[in-house]
Amino acid sequence: MSATVGVVVFPGTNCEFDSADAVRLLGAEPRMLWHQNRTVGDVDAVIVPGGFAHGDYLRPGAIARFSPVMEAVAEFAASGGPVVGICNGFQVLTEAGLLPGALQKNAGLKFVCAPAALRVETTSTVLTRDASVGDILNIPVNHFEGNYTCSPETLAELRSDDRIVLRYVDNPNGSVDDIAGICNAQRNVVGLMPHPERATSALLGSTDGLVLLGSLLAAATV
Repeated sequence: MSATVGVVVFPGTNCEFDSADAVRLLGAEPRMLWHQNRTVGDVDAVIVPGGFAHGDYLRPGAIARFSPVMEAVAEFAASGGPVVGICNGFQVLTEAGLLPGALQKNAGLKFVCAPAALRVETTSTVLTRDASVGDILNIPVNHFEGNYTCSPETLAELRSDDRIVLRYVDNPNGSVDDIAGICNAQRNVVGLMPHPERATSALLGSTDGLVLLGSLLAAATV
């Protein structure tokens, strides 16, 4: 039985179709979830994709967190449902309190759009269950505010609880501890700045995103 994956869409989202195409490629059914929806319906997983939700007019994700759909996403996550936030989606998840920390402007105040080597740090999450610790994945980044930051106490907690999911091999944005992705304490909510949906074909330069999105679909059908 194939999974149904909800893809949240805010005004300004621009990676919803990339995300939908990627999960469809893996045999799942994507379903768009407009930001005014008050339920995610009967989906098996949720992706909060990249873009510029509400134009990032206040700061990335700060307005999107108040959209009705985010309350539904939070309820879905609280029930154990797998949720992944990609790029702007990661920013939304931190603003909504589903993940700790925040994303700030890149070191050097430069927009970064380039391939990035990521190291898998843990496989006990909904995004990495089919990977192996130490795997190096080639996944592109495309952001201006992807510099992950958090308090020293939060960083210590992330480290001790094995909640740093992915690290950059060569840090492109100044993120603390080279963090590219983290998870919540229950390990069913993951946020990452790189774009696995843009690494699903050799024509795109890499197929390494398939192991991550494939892990999500595997978690969705358990």
